[in-house]
Amino acid sequence: MLLFRNRFVLFALAAMAAAGPAGCSGSHSLLPGGAAAAARHAAAGSFKRGTSQPPDYMQMAWLMTDGSILAQGSSNSSNWYRYVPDATGDYSDGTWTQEATLPTGYSPSAFASDVLADGRLLILGGEYNSPGNYDLQLTNLGAIYDPVKNTWTKFEHPKGWAFIGDSPSSILSNGLFAIGQKLTKFTATWNPATGNWTQYKNNGKADFNSEEGWTLLPDGTILTEDVKDSTNSEIFNPTTGEWKSAGSTVADLRSQSPYHQCLQYGPKKKDCYLPPGEIGPAMLRPDGTVFATGSGQGPSGSGTGNTAIYTIKTGTWAAGPEFPNGDNAGDSFSVLLPDGDVLVFGVSGELYDFNGTTMTAVGRNGGAPILLPTGQVAMFGSSVDLYTPSGKSNSAWAPTIQTAPKLIKGGATYKISGTQFNGMSQAMSFGDEYQNAENYPLVRITNTKSGNVVYARTHDHSSMGVQTGTLVVTTQFDVPKNIGSGPSTIQVVADGIASKSVNVTVK
Repeated sequence: MLLFRNRFVLFALAAMAAAGPAGCSGSHSLLPGGAAAAARHAAAGSFKRGTSQPPDYMQMAWLMTDGSILAQGSSNSSNWYRYVPDATGDYSDGTWTQEATLPTGYSPSAFASDVLADGRLLILGGEYNSPGNYDLQLTNLGAIYDPVKNTWTKFEHPKGWAFIGDSPSSILSNGLFAIGQKLTKFTATWNPATGNWTQYKNNGKADFNSEEGWTLLPDGTILTEDVKDSTNSEIFNPTTGEWKSAGSTVADLRSQSPYHQCLQYGPKKKDCYLPPGEIGPAMLRPDGTVFATGSGQGPSGSGTGNTAIYTIKTGTWAAGPEFPNGDNAGDSFSVLLPDGDVLVFGVSGELYDFNGTTMTAVGRNGGAPILLPTGQVAMFGSSVDLYTPSGKSNSAWAPTIQTAPKLIKGGATYKISGTQFNGMSQAMSFGDEYQNAENYPLVRITNTKSGNVVYARTHDHSSMGVQTGTLVVTTQFDVPKNIGSGPSTIQVVADGIASKSVNVTVK
């Protein structure tokens, strides 16, 4: 993320300029251009400004397993906030509360992060860390957030990793946390059940992990597009701990680094790092392809970005469309929409919808996105903006419930099982660092009489794999103590797609 350290400031300015005065509400077009532009955006989806003003500019957000949003403030990166939808499950007028702060001395920006199978959030590293947040630090500090206790606890890095910074990471299908050390070719996995690290040093990696992003594939392996080793791609096999080539991406996805001499980092500023450039996010789609996006090919990542499409079945790459309007997605987000399209956040602030063939501009926003369980995309920054796509999901992608309790009560924990509980993809992607993947099930309970909606916190999923087909996945869910009684329905939601409802009685 080095070339775009002020990216979220640019996001904030773009969002405020595009969306109008703070506090406004209702649907609106986010682009200039008159009636023709408004019609173009309306065909792709609609935007709505939320009514709840964030207490700070939110630089990053995660969907927790209880349906709430955990967000990191930008004025002080150790401050964190929770956003919950209203009683009907509407995220446009939710409620903000401040949560626990990070351990003393850890106030990071641009770090590795993942929601664990037990429902906690793990963050590790940081390209910057207060104090001295604009000095390259590559900190190796970390912390884990427990949403039940509302506490952060220190998390220990792999032995010998003096520097981590903005490193790629992912939760594996078996629930292990995997991370690649930024400055080396090393990979490590952490087992939440035992608390033990396993390191893979002689692992066949072609180049160091700097600025790369990881995509979890259906077979449990991880795909990455190299940045230093331009146009090369690689696949990590967690079973063997080894990387192998996945072939040429055909299109060059990385930007050229503007740095011609190394940058100093570390406590004494004597260590040397030469940034390799930037890259865009890569997203697994339900059709078995990965849509990878690039940074601009000009100085400092400016200019038109390329894209590439990886077909898993054949193990081959093909060039995708270039970005419209001379744009690119270097160090930016993408979101898998419920209809299988990919929403890509251009560095200009423009949003693009990729439908498998073409990319179409649909509006402007600069906030950190989250795919909501409603199928909408929420963007958090100086406001809460919601994008509602116009496309519909394929019923074959939906979770299915096989076993569920018929009677539940507030404060109790139950098991639910079925298929495709983790969705067709991790659903969220960034060029590197800032991982906020969503490959885990949510449980939504709706009161039949009142229409009130609650999300029961899920945890201890039997698998975190994607596109798992007929594999039966189980998860535990905690019913909120204050849930309303009476006839209700239960749904499992993954990637913004809900299962068919199952009747339940709340006593």
